[in-house]
Amino acid sequence: MNVGEVILSVFGGLSFTWASAVMLAIGATLIYLAVVKEYEPVLLLPIGFGCILANLGMSVYNPDSFLKVIYDAGIKTELFPLLIFIGVGAMIDFRPLLAQPKMVLLGAAGQFGIFGALILATLLGFKLNEAASIGVIGAIDGPTAIFVTSKLAPELLGPIAVAAYSYMSLVPIIQPPIMRLMTTRKERLIRMEYAPRPVSPKVVVSFPIVVTIAVSLIAPAAAPLIAALMLGNLLREAGVVERLSKAAQNEIINIATLFLGLAIGATMTADRFLYDPLTGIQWRTLMILALGLIAFVIDTITGLLFGKLMSFLSGGKINPLIGACGISAFPMAGRLSAKAALDEDSDNFILMHAMGSNTAGQLGSVIAGGVLLAIVSKMMGIG
Repeated sequence: MNVGEVILSVFGGLSFTWASAVMLAIGATLIYLAVVKEYEPVLLLPIGFGCILANLGMSVYNPDSFLKVIYDAGIKTELFPLLIFIGVGAMIDFRPLLAQPKMVLLGAAGQFGIFGALILATLLGFKLNEAASIGVIGAIDGPTAIFVTSKLAPELLGPIAVAAYSYMSLVPIIQPPIMRLMTTRKERLIRMEYAPRPVSPKVVVSFPIVVTIAVSLIAPAAAPLIAALMLGNLLREAGVVERLSKAAQNEIINIATLFLGLAIGATMTADRFLYDPLTGIQWRTLMILALGLIAFVIDTITGLLFGKLMSFLSGGKINPLIGACGISAFPMAGRLSAKAALDEDSDNFILMHAMGSNTAGQLGSVIAGGVLLAIVSKMMGIG
């Protein structure tokens, strides 16, 4: 046996190329961003480690890998995104939205990036199912993006998940310059009175049930996502299952997030993410990342424009900044809009209005993703 055969036997026939080394570096970079920069550490850290494992022979494409078991159990079945949504729902207080129903308009305006990115992706040569999956990055909602992509274009799951969660973590970096560019100082100084009508406990408890029924009838494809989100919220608001509510907010969401991150990272093999010896560099990955960023920017711009329109129609009583948080990055986007107002005037408190818009964006992203999934699935005969 020569030296080459010995090395091959020691490493079990592992195919390791320069692209594999680059992917190890990418995985390490994701871990660095999670640990040092604290960008979405709960997700980026397991994704980064999963990426490293994938390029050491433990990808989801290896039938003997334990990560394939996790992938089949939680990603193929869409279980992990749904469990995460139960936890997210248990964390959300919909009272600011219920007290200000008009904020739902900003939640709708914050989804335009989905369809803008979809159009651009089709123009760049992506198939409709792939373009739709890329567009959902614009929801700025990782579980929704993963849920839709796993049904429409599972081969793109790695780059789409990384893009979705990366841009969620970069909200504090991407949005402030756009806010300053799209609004005047006079608009940012607008103070909004917060004297909402009281929301009764019956309304708060009834809300998740009514929304689940309504959305399931209107957009059945969105039913699993909205049902999981509303179940979590019902656990929170019912007041009689505190243990379940706390478990959803902590143990359940944490375990699901850990396994989801590992499984997503384990799809990021060098040949599918970066370089395939047969087809060359995977330019599609870079295009997906760029289109995701464009979708995010479009979301923010359209939200701000709609906020400016509402400000104009209200006679200057609405601060346009709350339009920027009509996306799904809850509660980060809402806090960021409130901070932008405070930076201009330390006595200008728009947090409750911003949270109303932000919770509307959470609902809007789920509905938009479900509607898109239903339309594309029907058109392409998927599922």
